[in-house]
Amino acid sequence: MALRLSEIVLESRSPEALARFWCAALDYVVLDREEDGSLEIGPSSGFGGPQPTIILSTRDEPTQHRGRLHFDLNALASTQEEEIERLRALGATDLDVGQSGDESWVVLQDPEGNAFCVLKAVLEP
Repeated sequence: MALRLSEIVLESRSPEALARFWCAALDYVVLDREEDGSLEIGPSSGFGGPQPTIILSTRDEPTQHRGRLHFDLNALASTQEEEIERLRALGATDLDVGQSGDESWVVLQDPEGNAFCVLKAVLEP
């Protein structure tokens, strides 16, 4: 038996704002809101499908160290460059983590500083 990733949890100072970014970036929707301000986003088909959901849990103080987890994203129906420009327009910014410039991926950060990479390979939708 194998495991399948079903949820990813990100701590956030502003889950609603971060949800707007990730919903637009991944074509996700808000699936659930909790009383503490945390929320779950995912594909419109909901939890349990082939794509994981993301839980944005409320955290007031910023993390003092670089996270151990980040997303690797692949373009589906466009190029890496087109997706990077789209993500920048949504509020992502470039992040220097010591890249040489020869990598096949680009490192960005979301509006709260969570790092993620956009990989060169384009996947079938």
